[in-house]
Amino acid sequence: QVHLQESGGASVQAGGSLRLSCSYSGTNTKNICLAWLRQTPGEEREGIAAISSAGGTNYANSVRGRFTISKDSAKKTLYLQMHDLEPEDTAVYYCAADLFLCPQPGDFFIPSAIFEFWGQGTQVTVSS
Repeated sequence: QVHLQESGGASVQAGGSLRLSCSYSGTNTKNICLAWLRQTPGEEREGIAAISSAGGTNYANSVRGRFTISKDSAKKTLYLQMHDLEPEDTAVYYCAADLFLCPQPGDFFIPSAIFEFWGQGTQVTVSS
């Protein structure tokens, strides 16, 4: 079992930056795969970034070059640094985890279905 808690969501102006954090806890997290996904009303959850236990990363095309996923394994904290935010980035952002599955490093597609554990989400609103 893995518990996740996001923080850092806020309202920002377009072009601004924001960093989200997600603290996680649980047993047997050595091989944990972590990810950030987002969802807007009426839409499917979109996987935007993932990081494997070895540190390999994945980014969706929509955020590549603007967002950076990282983690501090000692602190059991996942981060999402977001730059050049656009109104289209407005969404509820979730962190998610799985103990067995992870996207292949470099893959553009980060399927939400592979993640078993989810945080409750944090709202990011970008105004123009």
